[in-house]
Amino acid sequence: MQIVVEIPSNLPDAAQCTRQQFLQEAKLGMAIKLYEMERLSSGMAASLIGMTRLEFLSELHRYRVPIIDLDENELMEDFNNA
Repeated sequence: MQIVVEIPSNLPDAAQCTRQQFLQEAKLGMAIKLYEMERLSSGMAASLIGMTRLEFLSELHRYRVPIIDLDENELMEDFNNA
């Protein structure tokens, strides 16, 4: 499957990056948002953009997305089950 998005030709310059950097950043942003919405696992999101899972997880902080998003009860449950 392929998604086609039209962007103004000057957008990469406005974002201070090359066309390839802009495309990679857009794909990363989409993958991170789908991960944040719990639509994709970290592994699936990483494969979507051609990264390892570890590389993908290391990028989450740039978008202020937590690697683990548990509330206090979920955290305590995990702790008690460990």
